[in-house]
Amino acid sequence: MMMHYKKNTYGAEVSYTTYPKMTAAPQPNVIRNNAADHNDLVASRDDEETVAAAATTMTQWRGNTVPEKEAKALRHVFDDLQDHFGYQRVDPRVRFNNTNLARLGNGRTWFSDLDFTYDIKGDQCNLAYIGMDVCVDLAPKLVHKHGQPMLKNYGKSWVYVYLPQLTFDKFKSYVKFGTGWDVSDEGTVFDPNRDTVAIEAKMHHESGQPKPSFWAAKEKEASAGDMSFSRIGTVQDVSSHSSQQRIHRGVGIFSVSMEIEGTANFKPSPRMGDEANLCFNLVSFRTWGTTDGVAPIVHAPRKWY
Repeated sequence: MMMHYKKNTYGAEVSYTTYPKMTAAPQPNVIRNNAADHNDLVASRDDEETVAAAATTMTQWRGNTVPEKEAKALRHVFDDLQDHFGYQRVDPRVRFNNTNLARLGNGRTWFSDLDFTYDIKGDQCNLAYIGMDVCVDLAPKLVHKHGQPMLKNYGKSWVYVYLPQLTFDKFKSYVKFGTGWDVSDEGTVFDPNRDTVAIEAKMHHESGQPKPSFWAAKEKEASAGDMSFSRIGTVQDVSSHSSQQRIHRGVGIFSVSMEIEGTANFKPSPRMGDEANLCFNLVSFRTWGTTDGVAPIVHAPRKWY
């Protein structure tokens, strides 16, 4: 299915509205009744107008005017924290889709965004975001003897997020099922003692870009269904305070893209045996507290492939 994208900016969070291109199903070769044809045509036109009206109906989400179905998906993922990946959670009701591969500049790397179709009580809603139970590492890092950071721009343009290996494997299986691509472990750091994976999550940080928002639970002892959150700033703001330089556990919401090495002349294909590298961009984070159960990375580690 081909997707057409329109980019919207919502304060500290970004959304991409998708418009699926619909194709008509093949019709059987039968003799038709003209009167019935006319009635069916009128009914079909009414249905199409209803679908078109639903697609263009606008509503409000956090002070922004967005299409109604997109608002439904935004509330589902950002507000209700539904259908996200996590340890001992039920399988999310979401399908992974990838846009057409495009080559980056004149190089050999091909790029594609991932798009997600959520089944929300039978309604198929597209969104460019996915949630996962993760730990976001805002702990300080070691520095060189000359005082320069070993992990350049850490806490500003990227952070480590930790998640169980089983959760990451589940995520990769959804990528494989939805797009056909196997996922490489390149760039991840595996901790065999805790069976966790660390991934590098990028963050918008330039002037004019929407920085990732950081939300804290109002009542940390509340049940999952009753928990509510307050926005306390951006991830960059929070990481600059010494009292917050801990490992925070919660739900991270990401946009995800794929990069595949190919050639300048031929578009790579899953059938060719290549693997895709996943690129995570942290858009928003909901935390209900800190944890001491995860060992933070304090220097540039050796990547385990």
